[in-house]
Amino acid sequence: MKEGDVIVVGGGLVGAAAALGLARRGWRVRLIERQRPQLSAGRFGMDIRNIACSPASRSLFDELDIWRILDPAVYRSMQVWEERGVAAMSFNAVDVDRTELGWILENSPTVAALWERMEEQAGVEIDIGEVSSIVADTREVRVVVGEASFSARLLIGVDGARSTVRSLLGVGMESRPTGHHALATLVRAECGHEGVAYQRFLLDGPVALLPSRMPDVSSVVWSQSPESARMRLALSEDAFCEALGEATEYRLGRILEVDQRAAFPLEQHVVTDFNPLDRVLLIGDAARVLHPLAGLGANVGFEDVRDLLQRFVMFPRGADPGAPGIWRGFARKRRARAQLMIALMAGFKSVYAEGGPTVQWLRNSAIAWLNSAEPIKQQLMREALGVGPLASTW
Repeated sequence: MKEGDVIVVGGGLVGAAAALGLARRGWRVRLIERQRPQLSAGRFGMDIRNIACSPASRSLFDELDIWRILDPAVYRSMQVWEERGVAAMSFNAVDVDRTELGWILENSPTVAALWERMEEQAGVEIDIGEVSSIVADTREVRVVVGEASFSARLLIGVDGARSTVRSLLGVGMESRPTGHHALATLVRAECGHEGVAYQRFLLDGPVALLPSRMPDVSSVVWSQSPESARMRLALSEDAFCEALGEATEYRLGRILEVDQRAAFPLEQHVVTDFNPLDRVLLIGDAARVLHPLAGLGANVGFEDVRDLLQRFVMFPRGADPGAPGIWRGFARKRRARAQLMIALMAGFKSVYAEGGPTVQWLRNSAIAWLNSAEPIKQQLMREALGVGPLASTW
């Protein structure tokens, strides 16, 4: 049996960041992943899947020494409006004394960069395979992968929304259906994006156009009913381009080309306990999944990693990272954060989906007021970017 300090199951964005961060702090880490990551690119030479990276998440990438090898797209402003009503919100980096609101990162190149650093980092062992058994006792946790068996003092499950760790341990989960699928793709438009992100709330769900590293290509995330997603996947390329242009009121002019399209169901769930056993933690999508309308999913996962690493710094040399009760405060805090974000996302969805004239008038009046209330709007922006006083408490 091979021993270490920490076993991390899941080598995606959050799991790889956690493994790399722990190893850089001197812990012996074993990362277990089903398969090695592969770069994915469509006809525009980019991954159609991406993440919105906040300034707080960028600080983690800087700490892990991978930001300098990434190729992010910067967005400096964001415009938000709706299908019914005339009020709109605009968010600009200069209003909070910044040069950017955030960055858009392609998913697979970011994972590849994390793995590149992990493979250079002393203290990280990588095993490819499927976890088939997990047994935790008072002294250690043992994990079986194929014919191999590994032990450590702490297991961190970061293996996605369909987590094997969660399933093997029988951890309960609270789910809130969204009734949405997300359609993702890339489009080339008549006008350049100029670092502006657009989001329009339609009655059937929000559609977002996000800047890419190419000036005339934008990333599309379109939340909609399963029936609408199936219909739009079946459209010809020209018909889809026209439908998207109409849905976004041609903010980028005509949509000229579309890349491959993919759709997947959207879930919102949170586990009943982020620390189901003394020697087991669940973080990232294994612990909670959020609706993507605010672009917070990966950023909240990176919050898990930052909080995790900060707590490891406090352990004295030779300490047991899975000692009884040591992670209870972390688990309560992360679960409370997840419940808050799920409630906020559900609230946004229900408010914008309501098309009645009274609610529409109230909604537009509130948005118009908030857009003009600069101090309040600026504070909301700082919190959303992860640099405000409330965000720092998480």
